[in-house]
Order: sequence, then C-alpha cells, then structure tokens
Amino acid sequence: MDIFSRMQMVAREPTEEVVTNNELKTVFETIEYPKHYIGIEISGKLHVGSLILTGFKINDFIKARVDSTIFLADWHTYINNKLGGNWDKIRDLSNYYSEAFKFFCPGVKVLLGSELYDNTTDYWKNLVRFSKEMTLSRAIRSLTIMGRTGKDNLDLSQLLYPLMQSIDIKALNIDLVHAGMDQRKIHMLVREVFPRLGWKVPVSVHHHLLPGLSEPNRLGLGDDPLQDTEISSKMSKSKPSDGIMIDDDSSSIKEKVNKAFCPAGVVANNPILELVRYIIFHAFTEFVIERPSRYGGNITYTKYEDVEHDFVDKRIHPMDIKNATYIYIDKIIKPIRNHFKGRQLDL
Repeated sequence: MDIFSRMQMVAREPTEEVVTNNELKTVFETIEYPKHYIGIEISGKLHVGSLILTGFKINDFIKARVDSTIFLADWHTYINNKLGGNWDKIRDLSNYYSEAFKFFCPGVKVLLGSELYDNTTDYWKNLVRFSKEMTLSRAIRSLTIMGRTGKDNLDLSQLLYPLMQSIDIKALNIDLVHAGMDQRKIHMLVREVFPRLGWKVPVSVHHHLLPGLSEPNRLGLGDDPLQDTEISSKMSKSKPSDGIMIDDDSSSIKEKVNKAFCPAGVVANNPILELVRYIIFHAFTEFVIERPSRYGGNITYTKYEDVEHDFVDKRIHPMDIKNATYIYIDKIIKPIRNHFKGRQLDL
C-alpha cells in the first residue's frame, strides 16, 4: 500500500478531521510503522458507537500499517466517578473491553492506564511541566471532554483529567492520536503546549460521533452549538435504551430501531441514516431495502448519497429503511453477541 492509499485509509469515514494532512504525509514518509493510540474511558456496556464505529476506524489504521493501541483509561474512569469509583468493577469491565476490542480489531494492542503509570518514571514530572504551561481557567474549559463543566461540583482530581490525557500521549510517544470529535479540544491543547516543551506533536485524527436513537437535545457543554448538540446526543453506554448494545438480541435491536427518531425526509440528526452511512456502508458494499412490489419492490444502493437523496425525496418510507437497517446491524453484531453469549457483567 502506497502512502496516498494509507492516507486515504486513515481519512475515510467515520473520520471527520485530520490535523493535518501534510503532517500525516510526513509521518508515513518517515516512519515505517507509526504509533497510534485511542484512549477509552471504561464506563458501561459497549455499543455500536463505542465498539463497532470506533473499531472500524481502528481497523482502518491497522490496514494502513499503523501500530495501533487502545488505551483503557482506568484511572480516568475512577477520577470521573464512573462505575461508582469501584475498582473491582473497573478491573472486570476493563477485561471485557480488552476482549471485545481484541475480538473486533485483530492485531490491536491494549494497555491499561495503571500499567502505563507504573512503568513510566517521568510521567508525573512531565505532568507538572505541562501544567505550568496552562492556566486554571483553561483546565476548567477542557472539562467538557469528560462531560463536565466548571459549574459542576468538582473534586480536585477532576482538574487533573485533561492534563493526564495529554501526558498519556507524551508517555506513549504517539505519532497519530485518535479520538471521537468530543475529544478534539484536548488534542488542540496538546498541539498548543507540546511545542513549548520541545515535545513531539502527533497528528490528530477525529472520528464521527454516532448519535443515540432518540431525538437529540442540547446540554450546554460547549461553545459551538452544533458540536454541542452532537456531543450531548451521542450514543451513550449509560443509556442502553437509547443505543444498540453489542449483546442485544435480534428482537431487541429490531424494537430499538423501530422506535428510533426518523422523521420522513429529514436528514439532520437522523440516527437511522447515521447507522446506514457510518456503520452499514463501512461493512457492506450494498444496502438492500426490501419492499412489497405494490410499494415499488426491492431497491439496492451502492452508496450512501443515493439513499439520502431518495429519503429526502420521500421515495423511501421511514419504516422501510428501519427494517433494512435492523437486518444489517444485526448481521454486524451477531458474531460479537455470540462471542459473549452467557456472560454477565456486574455494573
């Protein structure tokens, strides 16, 4: 695979942004196997967005000959009061995350935050050096990466969260840092501060956030209303009824898809169209909507844009696209569901 093809693989959907393409080109020209990382907070059952969409992007990196690592941020989970701060639950769920990603992303490496901190002698020294380069107000503004604001009742450790996320990147000596769009702010902080300290600045790759299945709303977490809507409505591990979990059976998936927000002819914030675009067309080359002949018969699509066009023109009924979406999503989830069959998670 040549450099251009590798860059295309990194930039393909669900990627929304590469900062910057010129830097990515330089990385591929100078490093045979660049080091990639994505940090994941451990906060609940995995779903279509957190495992499958993220896993699709990780698999793209692996295909582009990138040395890929999933960083399971156990200490960040504790700091952010997820799983009640219960370390037994954090460890159990870390094992579940590790197994799920290794199953879905063959060849990926998995590293726990606690392992990194135990084995990095200059981690805390670098954290202090980094903290000297930013103000307290900047740290507070960065808290949206953990779904919080300065208005929340915070403990002191939570102000360390964005600093630690930045130093994780330094400690891992990363060439390509990767996250959802909700983590963009921390990567821009890294790009601002690392050069002052003489540290390597990684390329940032940000992927699309898959929304929940219900109608979106705003939570007032950020300065950008559009991005804030996307972040606040993203599929959440803490709201199983609003997302498709990787252990959902066929009937549960069908029920959730049928209830999903999908107004006729409307593209904006439509979770069904998002599933078609970012999940189904990433895994399949064709999307077939089955319909009785009296309603026009079956129709086959080979690209998302045509689906969207016909939906806007109301040539596709919401229930028809929902029925097709359920079938394809169930096919994608089935191997994962079977892998974990019979497992119980103590959340």
